[in-house]
Order: sequence, then C-alpha cells, then structure tokens
Amino acid sequence: MKVAPVLGALKRLASEQFHPILVHTGQHYDANMSDVFFNDLEMPHPDTFLNVGSGSHAEQTARVMIEMERLVAQEKPDLVLVAGDVNSTLAAAIVAAKAGVRLGHIESGLRSFDRSMPEEINRIVADEFSDFCFVTEPSGLKNLEHEGIDSKRVFYVGNTMIDSVVKYRKAAEAKFNVLSTRLGIETKQYVLVTLHRPSNVDEKVNLTVLVDLFERMSATVKKIMFPVHPRTRKRIEEFGLDERVANIAALTLIEPLGYLDFLALQDNSTVVLTDSGGVQEETTALGVPCITLRDNTERPVTIEVGTNEMTGLDTERILTLTAEAIGGNWKRAAVPELWDGKASDRIVSILKEHIV
Repeated sequence: MKVAPVLGALKRLASEQFHPILVHTGQHYDANMSDVFFNDLEMPHPDTFLNVGSGSHAEQTARVMIEMERLVAQEKPDLVLVAGDVNSTLAAAIVAAKAGVRLGHIESGLRSFDRSMPEEINRIVADEFSDFCFVTEPSGLKNLEHEGIDSKRVFYVGNTMIDSVVKYRKAAEAKFNVLSTRLGIETKQYVLVTLHRPSNVDEKVNLTVLVDLFERMSATVKKIMFPVHPRTRKRIEEFGLDERVANIAALTLIEPLGYLDFLALQDNSTVVLTDSGGVQEETTALGVPCITLRDNTERPVTIEVGTNEMTGLDTERILTLTAEAIGGNWKRAAVPELWDGKASDRIVSILKEHIV
C-alpha cells in the first residue's frame, strides 16, 4: 500500500531517469495473500524475492541483511528506498548505510515513544541512516528535529498509503457489493475488528479481556466482523478461548482479506476497532470512526485531526465510544494536510531533483 503508488509515480514521472528494482523480502508472506495484494494494487511482479520467511526478530533481520547485501553488491543502486517499520525496513537500511548507498525512508519520523515495540526500534534506526526522510504528518517533523536529524534530509510529503486509498476507493466499493452478499452484511450495519499486536494477542489476560468485550458488545451490536490474523487465531486456540469465541452470537471470524476487500469493509463499517497503525490512517482518510486498542500511537494526527480515539483495553470506554459511533455521535474530523493522493508524486519529484 505504501510502495505501489511510488512505483506508479516513478513510471509516470521518471521512467527515463530511474530504473526501479522491486524487492519482496518475504517477511510477511502467504502465497495466496501475496498474489491478491499485488493484483489489487496493480503492482509488477517483484524483480527479486528473498524468501526470508518467519522467525525471530534477529533471524528475520539477519536473513534480509545477508540477501540484501548480495543484491546491493550485484546491482550497485544509487538509492535504496524502504517503507514503514518492519524488520525488513531495518535490515535494508543497515545494509544500505554500510554499503555507502543513499537511503530513503517512506513514513519517516513516526514515534510511539515505546521502545518495547520492535517497530519503534526499526523506525529510529532507519531514520538515523536515511538521506531522504519522507514524512507523513507534522509530528514526524517535530520528532526528527528533536532527534537532531538535519532538516536538509527531511521532506514533508504526505502519506503514500493514502495515495492507495484515494486511487482504489471506488474499486473497493464495487467489491463490497459481492463481499456483502457473501458475508451477509449491509453498509454501516457492522463493527469491524482487527487485532494482531503481541501486547494484545500474545498475552492471555489481554486477549481474554477482548473476548469479554466482544461478549458484552454482542448484546447491543448486530454484527462484529473479525478478519483474523493467523497468529491471533493460533493464540485463541492456545489459550482455550475458541469455544467462547465461537459462541459469541454477533461475532463472525473470517480469513484475512486482500487489500480491496479490506478497504471495502473499512469504508462501509460503522466503526473500526483496531491495534494497527495503518488502519488508524486509512479510517481517518475514509472518515470512518476508529477506536485504537493501544496505550500509545505513532500516528497522533489521526487523533488530533482525524477520526481516531485511543482507549487501550478500557472496556467501558470502548463500549461507550462504540455506542456513540453507532448512534452517529462521533467527533468532528478532517483529512490531514497533504493526505491528498499525491504524496508519491512529491517523493519522485524530490528524487528527480537530488539523484542524478
């Protein structure tokens, strides 16, 4: 979602100047889902697939570094462009820095100020080494300034993930017509849930609190749609919560969805409950109420300007906010500055100017 629009902009605006090589590390890889996302986002087949697979943070990072080092030595790129905050981001950033290759970081400057989150470490390291820090929101500018990052390396461009939302929203709406029939749902008649963060799903106490929440919510909500992350499903079974989950009348567990299907589910939901960073941004862009089940966020603009509210696992507040959303009593919100579908064009224009 973050890289596809940049590839499109490179093709449209700089096809003669740049030759992009698309690297799929395979850190997050499922054969079926990968194909769906590439098709939905109209992305070309990756030039290189590293096939690193799952593993501990150290194992994943090491595998990506080994393969990226070989690739950088072979291709001798003028720039390595990374996105987000996953282990692949960290690994590619370190390889580029040690090889003396310029580095660009899409989604730079975001901070949760919680270093127990692996993503926070990945973000900090990538930004420290980046020659081009592409910032999505005002907090990123403040964070990078506070960390002593040279302002000449910082570029406020907007959010490439929102470029994808703007481009594919109509296509997603067409998908909803089919999806609604298959899932038995109607627009603005269901709550959407996504959960994958270790602090929520890997701790039995916290996951039990969430199951309790869904049981209570089921008394007043007709439909709760829950595309289940594989790790979340595994933890539900490991913690012996599967029977309780199966007996929650309003709760429907479904398999993970492709980009367009999930975008359609977000856009047509009454409210989204999530612990995902990207979903906080997408719901703000879509104007859909969002409740973030975390104690911190690296995307404060979604709360300050957008549709997001942060509750942690405060069950009473979650239930109150859900009722407000269903009743149409949500705070006034707006789409943040530069979330206009043109962030990728700005990134390419900057690269055209600086990389010769």
